[in-house]
Amino acid sequence: MLGKIHLLEGDLDKAIEIYKKAVEFSPENTQLLTTLGLLYLQLGIYQKAFEHLGNALTYDPTNYKAILAAGSIMQTHGDFDVALTKYRVVACAVPESPPLWNNIGMCFFGKKKYVAAISCLKRANYLAPFDWKILYNLGLVHLTMQQYASAFHFLSAAINFQPKMGELYMLLAVALTNLEDIENAKRAYAEAVHLDKCNPLVNLNYAVLLYNQGEKKNALAQYQEMEKKVNLLKDNSSLEFDSEMVEMAQKLGAALQVGEALVWTKPAKDPKSKHQTTSTSKPASFQQPLGSNQALGQAMSSAAAYRTLPSGAGGTQFTKPPSLPLEPEPAVESIPTETSEQMREK
Repeated sequence: MLGKIHLLEGDLDKAIEIYKKAVEFSPENTQLLTTLGLLYLQLGIYQKAFEHLGNALTYDPTNYKAILAAGSIMQTHGDFDVALTKYRVVACAVPESPPLWNNIGMCFFGKKKYVAAISCLKRANYLAPFDWKILYNLGLVHLTMQQYASAFHFLSAAINFQPKMGELYMLLAVALTNLEDIENAKRAYAEAVHLDKCNPLVNLNYAVLLYNQGEKKNALAQYQEMEKKVNLLKDNSSLEFDSEMVEMAQKLGAALQVGEALVWTKPAKDPKSKHQTTSTSKPASFQQPLGSNQALGQAMSSAAAYRTLPSGAGGTQFTKPPSLPLEPEPAVESIPTETSEQMREK
């Protein structure tokens, strides 16, 4: 009960300490082991999460919550086929579970089977119509398939339930840009920048849109804000930036005449690292609009994406995909990432 009280107060660290002590007194209690594993999973400590979930499955191989959480970890690390095998077991026990169908849908998304992904996610949405994470993922898949009106529908619904998440406004702006509603796209980006103080992708996408509209001064301001965020992230973490994000930023930097190479790209240990991406296009090529009309890749899109790029820039991914799976809910509400995700793909 004390652990549940800490969970209700939102203090995960104290809750974990309580559950760890409880497991010491009752090491074969599968409910305690599963809950502790789920808490580690929410904090992104996957090794300890997998350890406790594995112990729970040792004592109870049919524990569907532990199986679903273990599959979620595998899915997060890209093992979609193994995760789907786990989910088949869970489907026999709880066939009407919204997190289960959400996870299955995002596995298919990772395998680029988008029609199957939408089918599973819509089943999850039918079972849990007010879950913003499922609506988020539906919007993401529709963006990937360039179905921008459908993406707008689901992202707008997600914002109604989660109005303080900047990443949602950014994806909504991507949809609006491709629907050629530039003014509302700018409003969505402005709200995203206001809410999200750490994701440089928001500022990059906004800067691309402003540049394509001929607002170079405002685009430069957003570009500089992006560099500040990247420098902060570079100093405080070992985060690797997606190569397509770096490439797009380099091209935009050259277009804005702030240098061909980004000052925030970290030196890589190996020459093939993502951070060694350099711009290969000529300055004259920037007479054409930046952005892309291609699929989003695994997670997000370059913002001003309804025209073509000379050398092509596809989707960008910041940290984890924002479409990371929903974890099963023992006693607390599950969270999609980790970002915000990044699949959260903050």
